[in-house]
Amino acid sequence: MKRRAFIQQSSLMGMGFFMLPQPFPDWAPPVSDFAKKLKPVGRALELEGYYVWCNTPIKGPDGKIHVFFSRWDAKKKMSGWINGCEIAHAVADRPESKFTVTGTILQPRRGNWDATTCHNPFITSFNGKYYLYYMGNSNGKTNTKRVGLAIADSLYGPWQRMDSPILQPGEAGSWDDHCTTNPSVIRHNQQYLLYYKSWNTKDYESASGPVRGNRKYGLAIADQPEGPFKKYTGNPVIDFSSRGNNAQLEDAFVWYEKKRFHMLARDMGYYNHQYGIIMNTRDGKKWGKPEIAFYEADKYINQPPPPSHLSRYGRFERPQLLLENGKPTYLFTASQGGQFMTASSFIFKIDS
Repeated sequence: MKRRAFIQQSSLMGMGFFMLPQPFPDWAPPVSDFAKKLKPVGRALELEGYYVWCNTPIKGPDGKIHVFFSRWDAKKKMSGWINGCEIAHAVADRPESKFTVTGTILQPRRGNWDATTCHNPFITSFNGKYYLYYMGNSNGKTNTKRVGLAIADSLYGPWQRMDSPILQPGEAGSWDDHCTTNPSVIRHNQQYLLYYKSWNTKDYESASGPVRGNRKYGLAIADQPEGPFKKYTGNPVIDFSSRGNNAQLEDAFVWYEKKRFHMLARDMGYYNHQYGIIMNTRDGKKWGKPEIAFYEADKYINQPPPPSHLSRYGRFERPQLLLENGKPTYLFTASQGGQFMTASSFIFKIDS
């Protein structure tokens, strides 16, 4: 307790009053206004025989909600995301409605840079076209993860994939020499800003423990939505490593509202590994201190005890927003569990 607070409390106790401990920042993480607006809708896209992850929503010109999501064979368990994942499309009248899966839109392509997985979809629209940024790899491992792009005139396709990744890792020894992944792209001042996750190979290979390496975020900028993207010289723009205990983040979603950039992400040790965090900045580069964006699942729903095969049970990952007229209206996340004890979407409504 700070000295002034201690003196004040001691004086009040001497007069017969007791003052409850105050939530100083050193004691409890700050809670965002965003977190206070969340109302759970529930699970969606519970598909028998599949794990479902990475649900990225957009409202179409038909007035329907379109979701592009990762899925893989449940026989592969959770590790199927890195070796055998595909990206599919589903449609509903509203986020609270039942989603109908229309089919797979991107599958791994043998002999290509995305030969073994297609994952991390991020859907957006620029200049009358739809852009689906995603991650692919070619060997079923993390060191070939690359950001790629598919483009369509309609949310129903067909989708045309670019032949090569649009963002490569850095040179050997750099902070981002291992991979590029988790893309989130926005347009600002006639430029296209791509935020991406990466980490250093040496740290990854030499580390021990449950979480290897330290995930940071970089920024790449282009004059066109398909690139070429040039990396910002001040990268990484987000680096929690100085906090100690291998603090890091992943799964960032970026949007611009009220003259600020905002970022949702999954906490990986800044506060804990169960929360979501939110940050903002005026310039897109120097980000403020994280606040809580959402809590662990137990704060919102009652679930049965975790089965042994679901090590990420009880938390929400891959936060993605439904933006309507530039304003967040629903939060889509991924969460293990559900009807088939695999993984599905979990949706929150954001009160205005």
